[in-house]
Amino acid sequence: MPSILELSDEPKYTIKAVSAQTGVRPVTLRAWERRHEVLTPHRSENRYRLYSDRDVAILRWLKDRTDNGLSISEAVAELRQMVRNGLWPEAIPTTPQAPTRPASAAPEVYTQQLYKALIRHDEARASEILREAMSSYALRPLFEQVLVPCLVQIGEAWYRGDIRITTEHFASAFLRGKLLTLLQTYPVRRGNPFILVGGAPYEQHELGALMLAILLRSEGYRVEYLGPDIPLEDLVDYAREERPALIVLTATSEESALAMRRLQEKLSRLRPTPLFGYGGAAFLRMPDLIQRVPGVFLGKTLSEGADKIGDLLKSTSRTVR
Repeated sequence: MPSILELSDEPKYTIKAVSAQTGVRPVTLRAWERRHEVLTPHRSENRYRLYSDRDVAILRWLKDRTDNGLSISEAVAELRQMVRNGLWPEAIPTTPQAPTRPASAAPEVYTQQLYKALIRHDEARASEILREAMSSYALRPLFEQVLVPCLVQIGEAWYRGDIRITTEHFASAFLRGKLLTLLQTYPVRRGNPFILVGGAPYEQHELGALMLAILLRSEGYRVEYLGPDIPLEDLVDYAREERPALIVLTATSEESALAMRRLQEKLSRLRPTPLFGYGGAAFLRMPDLIQRVPGVFLGKTLSEGADKIGDLLKSTSRTVR
């Protein structure tokens, strides 16, 4: 992402438009300007406030800091110190909006286009396709009908020897970067149910877990994404300190799935005891693993997993850590 300083300072947005883009109410924005001198908006001929892309980025950054527990005065002081040191923060990515127009192509069309761009190592074209798909579909169909089928195609092409492992790694790294950026567009909501999401021990495939983390954060949960190959002892120690309501791990191999067998037992010794859910391709290929891994199997799809998690958390009063 560009730094805030790199963005245009041309005044063009009304306070209503800025509020819609940032989630900062007009009355709050005026108070920030008055009490903390956060911004000095341009005044149009009719005396309306007008804000620039840089102003919007500053407000998004300040709101992100306050969403993460700082007071507005602390956030403003932090920003000023960074600016004095010549270290403008990076702009916070924009949270995707719900599609407002019919999709210009069916999901399978985007899947094929994205697949072809990725196996050509055409990063610019893949980014363009992904942007268009994101503007056409909500997160669940985007993930389940575009990205997951694309990943399956890439994996099958590698298995057949149609593409090199370098191409498979390029595609995975590209999508991982896009998904991490997407995760960071959603605020971390303190006070909401706290969930840890990651990959089981020895698990190197992380995109399924990452997509689930995005879905959960977009639906209002406080989610920490921990990445792949999480050692159980370390995870239990972290859970003892941070007290999550739920831990979710994914596995694509039998080895990774079976490595989770003792996690439920270890977590049961914690007070309060977090819920434990799991999923992933290993359990679809080998359904008998579900009987061998204690915990809650979250279902066959990302949507089933997100819905099951919602049901689990409704049954408990654990909402804050």
